[in-house]
Amino acid sequence: MLQIISTTKAPAAIGPYSQGIICNGMLFASGQIPINPATGEIEGSDIREQTDLVCRNIGALLEAAGTTYDKVVKTSCFLADMADFAAFNEVYAGYFTGKPARSCVAVKTLPKNVLCEVEVIASVE
Repeated sequence: MLQIISTTKAPAAIGPYSQGIICNGMLFASGQIPINPATGEIEGSDIREQTDLVCRNIGALLEAAGTTYDKVVKTSCFLADMADFAAFNEVYAGYFTGKPARSCVAVKTLPKNVLCEVEVIASVE
């Protein structure tokens, strides 16, 4: 059985998808970008600020699903510019202290021309 995760503490979906789905004890969270959930606006002028907001949005989804950062088993990270890799990692490391498996790639363009997007898979058991 699938359980849809939805919270006003994270940005609303900007397309035909859910913020997250729990299936077989695992949360599959949609990618988060630096949108302030209260205003619906992009915030942060640099990679550090945007990464921090992305991670806080992920935290809201994890909370809504009844799990935490230390239960994240896999992240997929997308950067608009690989030159931001080191700065992104500095902020990311403060949230994902359990060091989940990860992939990180640079992409041509991200939604709303943001600098980063992160999606997670986490255990909810």
